[in-house]
Amino acid sequence: MKIQALVAATAAILFAPESRAQSSSSALTLGKVDVHQHTDGQLTAHQVLTSVDVLGADQIEDKNVSHSWELLGQMPGIQLTETRQGAESGKVSFRAFNGEGYLNAIKTLIDGVPSNVNSGNQRFIDMLFPLEISFIEVVRGTNDPRYGLHNIGGNVNFGTRQGGNYTDARLGYGSYNTRDAQLAVGRERDGFAQNYFVGTQASDGYRDHDASEKYTLGGKWFHGTLEDGMRIGLTARAYHHIADEPGFMTADELRSERRGAQRRNLNDRDVRDMQQVGVHMDLKLADTLFLGSKLYYNRYEDDRRVTFSDLPTGNAPRQRRVWDEKQTGMLTTLTWHARDSLTLEGGINYEHQDNGYQRLRFSYSEPTDFSSVPARIQNDDRHTFDNWGAYVQAIYQPIEPLKIVPAYRVDRFDGDTRLPGGVSGPLQRYGTIEQPKLSVVYALAQDTNVYANWGRTFQVLTGSTAPAYLTPGQAAMRPSTNTGMELGMKFSPFVGSQARIAVWQQDAANEVSNMPATGTTVTLGKTRRRGVDAQISTQWGDNWTLWASHAYQEAKITRDDRDAAISLQGREVAATPRHISNIGVDYQASDALQLGLQARAQDDYYLEERNVVGKFGGFAVLDLSARYQINPAWSVDLQVKNATGREYAYAWYDSFFWEQAQPMFSPAAGRSVYVGLTMKL
Repeated sequence: MKIQALVAATAAILFAPESRAQSSSSALTLGKVDVHQHTDGQLTAHQVLTSVDVLGADQIEDKNVSHSWELLGQMPGIQLTETRQGAESGKVSFRAFNGEGYLNAIKTLIDGVPSNVNSGNQRFIDMLFPLEISFIEVVRGTNDPRYGLHNIGGNVNFGTRQGGNYTDARLGYGSYNTRDAQLAVGRERDGFAQNYFVGTQASDGYRDHDASEKYTLGGKWFHGTLEDGMRIGLTARAYHHIADEPGFMTADELRSERRGAQRRNLNDRDVRDMQQVGVHMDLKLADTLFLGSKLYYNRYEDDRRVTFSDLPTGNAPRQRRVWDEKQTGMLTTLTWHARDSLTLEGGINYEHQDNGYQRLRFSYSEPTDFSSVPARIQNDDRHTFDNWGAYVQAIYQPIEPLKIVPAYRVDRFDGDTRLPGGVSGPLQRYGTIEQPKLSVVYALAQDTNVYANWGRTFQVLTGSTAPAYLTPGQAAMRPSTNTGMELGMKFSPFVGSQARIAVWQQDAANEVSNMPATGTTVTLGKTRRRGVDAQISTQWGDNWTLWASHAYQEAKITRDDRDAAISLQGREVAATPRHISNIGVDYQASDALQLGLQARAQDDYYLEERNVVGKFGGFAVLDLSARYQINPAWSVDLQVKNATGREYAYAWYDSFFWEQAQPMFSPAAGRSVYVGLTMKL
């Protein structure tokens, strides 16, 4: 799609016949969302942006998942990368960005607090359990100016429960000796709200050497309301996880014993600790002027011992990786509702990271002996990473049906690294990264609008070594800018329904595939991602709720100026499926009994940028559920996951030794059954 076509389509919309009242937003919501104290004077995503989806608590709280990122599998166009290696379980991505770790393009937030680790990985999500989550909000595209770092393809915000008076608990048991316990308590009185959560989960795992135990503890304390002039609060949570890793399999090993673990992996394990603390303050400076501010501290510690390859030579595949990352940051916004037709907002943010990373390599043994003296210390690094950002945006509504949202953002970065042998260097000198954005929404009817947006985001390198840092001999690099555009329509095809269809495209100027954990950096060059998103949800009568979505996407390298022998031009970006689909049905069979069905499917994908190994990784799975309300306080539920027993596996390409490189696999669990008992007082 050319920018000229987008402009022409927008102009045609603007000069359409006079329409009726402005449709409120282009956001689509699945389930019920408790907005209690989640709204304030600041602009919300659904007020400003277009491709926004929200998943409500009733679609979250009783789900049996190993990690909370799996909950997003219910949402449209979400790609799940299910690595299933203990604490390194997987992640979510969308808009044709993959979840392999090479380009982490999704900004993640918890209660509005940035929650990515340095590489952009989404590990802080694991601190959350389903019963604590109030909603999940997904923003797709390049037109959101609120965030810069990692916000390449969009962002995901997990809102946790705040305020209210409740005591909710859930116990679960299921396949592979999986045990789950959650307790959520809320108390609110005289302007003071307290929320507490404790959760634990343990499982023997689908495979041998696949046991896992994790614990989380969270609390929120808020006083005052914005209506009274000030609201101030504290949020805190801590998480501990110990997990075995069953290891990746070769194709032959997968065929012979998919539930087994190879002897080489029997000492592989991960110990992970995370903490997050946030101070929140909202001030009503005047009837039309609001100030919001967040201060936060994130801590991420991880000790992972992993064996990748089946080759009995070299020390590259046998590694101990140790992360120690600290983040201290601030976000502040000032919102002015100047008049009915105009709202202005400006924001600034700062984040300082102090990060340590060690990578130790061990000699061959089966299983790998991580207690021995390492054969080589490849990394023993300490690096800082600082980000300053600022944005302005406006909502201008010159006539009732038309909403115009221009925005502009800038980001700057700084930092230094210290490597073994006295090697040091500053962060790449990216300068000021400018990101103009524009969104337009036009209401054709009360429940129908069309929209268009254009915006720019960016990618900077992460990790502790070159090319992220200018150590001796490293050439300067510019950031890779991503320019995206989208044209869509939200409408109601029949009473009780909401639907959206969108066509989008995103071009990167000089994309780099970068995995700091392995020191792997591949310059892809210019890339183009494009696709079509279609989704619908409907309430059919009093008893039926149905939803479905399909995303077509592609990601290709459009220009690579390197020598033809190594050029990747015309190739597809690795690990990007062309098709992602889901469908769901809830049926209220009686006042007490609810039945559910959910299916999702994902296409095969190339494992590497050369596109010569073949395609792997596709799946189609069906989940079933039933919930019975015993009385107003107690309910019991049954969930059958992968009900058809579909055998599929996550796949990646083991290229430690190119002369013997091969696909490696992590099999998904077969049919599994879970029973849960929930209490709500």
